[in-house]
Amino acid sequence: MMSRPAGTAVPDDTAPWPRITVDIAGPEFEPRPPEQFAFDFPDTECDGWSTPDFTVRSASVRGASHRYSRKPRQDAARVAVHEEAGAVVFAVADGVSGATDSQLGALEACRAAMERMLHLLSQDARGTQGGTLDLDSVAHHAAERLRQLSAWRLGSNDPQSSAVAADWYATTLVAGIVLQEPTGPRVRVFRIGDSGAWLLDRATGSYHALLGTKTGSDTDLVSNAVRPLPHVPDPVEQTTEHLTPSEVLLIGTDGFGDPLGDGDGLVGALFARHLAVPPTPLRLAHVLDFSRETFDDDRTLVAVWPRSPGGAP
Repeated sequence: MMSRPAGTAVPDDTAPWPRITVDIAGPEFEPRPPEQFAFDFPDTECDGWSTPDFTVRSASVRGASHRYSRKPRQDAARVAVHEEAGAVVFAVADGVSGATDSQLGALEACRAAMERMLHLLSQDARGTQGGTLDLDSVAHHAAERLRQLSAWRLGSNDPQSSAVAADWYATTLVAGIVLQEPTGPRVRVFRIGDSGAWLLDRATGSYHALLGTKTGSDTDLVSNAVRPLPHVPDPVEQTTEHLTPSEVLLIGTDGFGDPLGDGDGLVGALFARHLAVPPTPLRLAHVLDFSRETFDDDRTLVAVWPRSPGGAP
């Protein structure tokens, strides 16, 4: 066993991580536990890994309002790799506060979307179906899962299960894939509700919203169109973009998107610094849990960096 040289100070690794404050901090308090049957929804989740083409980080944290009011975290996120296609598949959901068990709706919507996208990618042995992936069917599959969950809970296939699903499990959903192509990584993403997707240019620190936002020229369009699952709009809002080597794909709930705004403020600068290179999963969760007055919603963020042939993001 190697001994520490005499006179070398032992680093203090017991000091607590203070929350990051942005502008004016929100109130500090010890979080209260959610109700007893919410044990499947922990306060914080994080994950991270890399494939030859992409590096992924994700985190989801309970907001201050839910920590105080004993509500569970109502956001959910799931990410996976489709081995044969080499695609990163993701889903992020934000349970609607007015629904009785929206945390379960968010989780089941993510699961259903992931299952459907992975299944569709597996339909093509070469994985090229990523370019024609039927995202409308993914949205409808997620909505049907919520209806089935309601029917099971009711103990019947009552035609009112859709209305009940909205009362119990209403949730936003943003989901899609990142697939490496000869011309570079391509992103395909859809959303229902007001969660969002952005490209962060690491070279300039600027953000480009892939879907409509609550600020800017498209504000009226988005605010009037927000209806969560199990409702599926026709058409489903979706887009396709190429991801350049300097960009990071961000998928997040409005707990992240609202304080981010157009990305030109303090929150945008904070994440531009911390996402310049992939942080550890725990570090991403810590940054996402920043304190700022009036912003107390759950926050969830999935980030995907393209990797160079040498393996570096």
